This record gives sequence, structure tokens and C-alpha cells, in this order.
Amino acid sequence: MSGLRILALLVKELIQMRRDPMTVGVTFLLPVIYLIVFGFAISTDVRHQSTVVFDQSRSEESRNFLAAMTASGYFDLRYIAWSYDELNERIERGDAKIGIVFPPDLVREANAGHTVPIQAIVDASDSISSTSAIAALTGLGMRVQPVAVRGAPAVSPAYDVRIRAWYNPDAVTAYYMLPALMGIILSITMVLMVSMSIVREREAGTLEQLLVTPLHIWELLVGKILPYIMLGYIQTTICILVALAVFGVPLRGSVLLLYALTTLFLLASLTMGLMIASLAQNQLQAGLMSIATLLPGVLLSGFMFPREAMPTFFQYLSLAIPMTHYIEILRMIFLKGGGITSLYQQSAFLALFTFVFFGTAVRKFKRSVL
Repeated sequence: MSGLRILALLVKELIQMRRDPMTVGVTFLLPVIYLIVFGFAISTDVRHQSTVVFDQSRSEESRNFLAAMTASGYFDLRYIAWSYDELNERIERGDAKIGIVFPPDLVREANAGHTVPIQAIVDASDSISSTSAIAALTGLGMRVQPVAVRGAPAVSPAYDVRIRAWYNPDAVTAYYMLPALMGIILSITMVLMVSMSIVREREAGTLEQLLVTPLHIWELLVGKILPYIMLGYIQTTICILVALAVFGVPLRGSVLLLYALTTLFLLASLTMGLMIASLAQNQLQAGLMSIATLLPGVLLSGFMFPREAMPTFFQYLSLAIPMTHYIEILRMIFLKGGGITSLYQQSAFLALFTFVFFGTAVRKFKRSVL
């Protein structure tokens, strides 16, 4: 008889589970979606890295080398620079990851049978991407032969690709990962804490008591997230101190700018938590929805896997994740010393996310009150 009672309870739980669309979605749809998305998007084979070229020789030999670079699939020649300063600016802003400089005497050196030096500047702030680029450039220098000496005794190697690794020349993984880890920590704590807090108040009935006060809904929501902004500043300070004191991560940019743009990210994360709280019916749903939004942020934002290695569709999809832009901000300020002129696009995206998430949360809470 105890077996029958347990069986009856099992049937009851299955019926209740079937009536909960959130549980059904998490059980059946989420694994399929994640496996398909991450299976296509995640890769450590970094190809099609944006490249800027300063060609002082303007010769067939330089064009032949560039053609070999393009054919390798590792480089996309997107920019032509007319000076060293322009090439440096492209790399500092993050427009290009690789800079190639051909010397003006390339043809003369090749005709003389000398090994031709080519300068390659690599943005090494991303250790995974830079390692792949350096290996590909070194291989091209060994294989490609100048047009002028075809049919003549070959010089080995024909080109001496001289690598200059910027920002993280020793490829220290901690320099690359720890700034981005700050974004992961802040996002997880802010989104989870604010969404769970509001849903918990709703379940306890205290949120409804606040909603019937003269407070406007937007005032109530702003008041809810302000304490978490202060908490976010504390977490940011702790992360910075640990990164600098324990791991020796360089902080080359402005600390004030870092905190200012961190404020934008905190607002984007907290308003995302508000939006989740406005959609969730209970704490379990709030937790599941928070995790469902955070996992793509971890895997598609460039934290673990370079975005350049992802298919084009997923590179554009990652732009809809606030963490993508904050990680770029952190690495730019920590490793490159970038200013606001290099980070205005990322800042604009974070501000846009804040307005969208907050506006959605206000509308949903208004509907629940009415």
C-alpha cells in the first residue's frame, strides 16, 4: 500500500510539473538550445583576426605576402594605414588585433638574396588569440617566397617576421583572465541578489504593501537597486586590490574611469535582475532565469573563448550581452590604458541595456499592480 501512495504522489508531482511551463522549458528546451548554440560558438581556434597594414614598399612582394595571410584564414585585412601613428591607433582602440609593417626597401633586400624583415605588432592582451596569430605569422615567414627570387636559389627563411607583442608580452594568463573575472563576479551577484530579493518580498507580501504607498513604481525600483550599487562598489574595490596586490595585474588606465563605467555595468546588471523579478512567479523561477541568462554571458562574452573564434552570427549575438562590453572595458583599462574615446561604444551599449531592462521591469510591475 505504501508503494501505491508513493505512486499517487509521483503522478501528482508530474501533473504539477507539467503545469509549470518554466520547469518544462528548463528540462527539455534549455539543454537543446545550449548544446546547439555553444557547440557552434565555442572554439579556441582563432581565425579571421582583424589586421591593419602599413605597406611602405607597395610592391608585388608585399601584396604576395598579404595574399598568403588572407589565404591562411587567420587574418582579415580590414584597414590600410598610411603612417605608424595610424597603425598604432587602430590597435590601441581595438579596431585591429594585428599590425603588419613592410619596410620600404623590401624589393631591394629580396633581390639581394637577403632575408627580408617584416614587423608584426600583435595585441597580446588576449593571450589565446595572440598565440594563434604569432604561430601563423611565424609559419608564413618560413613558407612564403618573394616574387622577385622565384626560380633563383631560395633564401631560408625568405622573411623574418619580427613579432612585437603589446600589452601582455609574456602572455600571462592572469593578466587576461582576472579583469574579466571581475565582470563575472559582479554580474552573478547583482543579477541573482536583486531578482531573488524582490521575488522573496513578493512571496512574503511586503512588496504589495510598498506598491500601495504613494511611491511611484520607478521610485520603488530605484530604491531597491541603490544599496546593491554600493555593494557592487565594495566588490569592485576588493577585486581590484586582489588583482593588483596578489597577482600583479597592471592597471594602466584611469581608476576613476573604471569606477564610472563599472557604474553603468552595475546598473545594467541590476535592471536585468529587476526585469527577471518582474517575470518570475517565485524564487525558483527567478534563480533558474538568472542562471539561464548568466551562462551565455560567461561563454559568449569573450571571458573564456575569444569572440573572434566564433561564427559571425554569434559574434553579433554576443553584443546583446552586457558582460561582453564590460569585459572589453576592463581589459582595455587594465592592460591598454584606454580612455573614454576608446570605450564610448561599450558605454553606449551598457546605457542602452539599462534603459531597456528598467523600462521593461516598470511596465511589468505596473501590469501586476493594475
